[in-house]
Amino acid sequence: MKCVDDFRLRFGNRELVPIVIGGMGVDISTAELALEAARLGGIGHISDAMLPTVTDRRYKTKFVSDKQKQYKLNIKQADKSIVQFDLAQVAEATRLHVSKTMEAKRGEGMIFVNCMEKLTMNSPRETLRVRLNEALDAGIDGITLSAGLHLGSFEMMKDNRRFRDAKLGIIVSSLRALILFLRKTSRLDRLPDFIVVEGPLAGGHLGFGMDWAKYDLHTIIAEILAHLKAEQLDIPVIAAGGIFTGTDAVGFLEQGSAAVQVATRFTVAKECGIPEKVQQEYFKATEDQMVVNTTSPTGYPMRMISTSPSIGSGIMPNCEAYGYLLDGNGCCAYIDAYNKVVAENPDEKKIAVYEKTCLCTHMRNYDCWTCGHYTYRLKDTTHRNEDGTYQILSAEHIFRDYQFSRDNQVALPPKK
Repeated sequence: MKCVDDFRLRFGNRELVPIVIGGMGVDISTAELALEAARLGGIGHISDAMLPTVTDRRYKTKFVSDKQKQYKLNIKQADKSIVQFDLAQVAEATRLHVSKTMEAKRGEGMIFVNCMEKLTMNSPRETLRVRLNEALDAGIDGITLSAGLHLGSFEMMKDNRRFRDAKLGIIVSSLRALILFLRKTSRLDRLPDFIVVEGPLAGGHLGFGMDWAKYDLHTIIAEILAHLKAEQLDIPVIAAGGIFTGTDAVGFLEQGSAAVQVATRFTVAKECGIPEKVQQEYFKATEDQMVVNTTSPTGYPMRMISTSPSIGSGIMPNCEAYGYLLDGNGCCAYIDAYNKVVAENPDEKKIAVYEKTCLCTHMRNYDCWTCGHYTYRLKDTTHRNEDGTYQILSAEHIFRDYQFSRDNQVALPPKK
């Protein structure tokens, strides 16, 4: 039986271990996690979700507090249309995080940035254009376009000096979405360098409706591989979502995928940005606690642990400080849901909002416990300590287990 190390992901003359660590935000896929993947010969992602918030924590910038001070008189207003991001600050935050990460890179692998189209920031086109181009200018190896169709994203980068140099790819969950993207980008004579095909068992936002359980990743990949072959397009396909063991990965590699993208098992790595207290909740989670709901203001279904503190939280919207999901008119579905509950309960000091969640605040505080379907299996990948907690793993151990394991086995770490 083969293992993942028997395969290689090829970009031209460059060969990599065909393991990609997905881009989990907000700073869950940390620079440290991405750097380990690159050192080990694979690909690691950093996320550009809420980077002004991330750089405040990492590099002591003041973007969030400055923005909140600027718009503090608007805090109690339902209309958030005046709350704009300073594009120069968005550029600086992106440049700072990407450049610092790339400066620290070692090894033969690569580092990509995951860029969400649904991070609309009250000025969808302008803020996305800045994020994409600053990441390229700061030296990122590649960009993975996520959470949206990205029909205009290549156009936004076409004049960048690295447009044809960096590796550019997209996440899709259907052949239809891919065809739309390829049709749009073909006008620029620039095909994507890779395609991540994300199935229904992935974590966080899903590219499916609430009928997600009807779909199968192997089937979707087969359709996409057949289409690429028929169109004579040689583009590496990367399978993602529900790949829990090296044997799972080999199944997709033998089917024709060039690599696999994995994330869930790395949520409990010490290099991951999730606080250890929350990582223990991931270990303790049970299968019946894996839920898909519609609480995300983006409009996408989202998979999370049912005990997530974000579910039902009725915190006041804090768009003046954050506001990353405000649309071009300054609206957010959570604001509407919050104001509706307040109007129905005018005398209540504390309310519960179940329809939507304030994703910005809760993701920032690690209170929105998004997860992959197989999170409940994490407890089987490590040792349980005498006090009932679970031993945190290293990213290297998890990566090597994917790379070399066989027969559906999961290697436990050395016991501490």
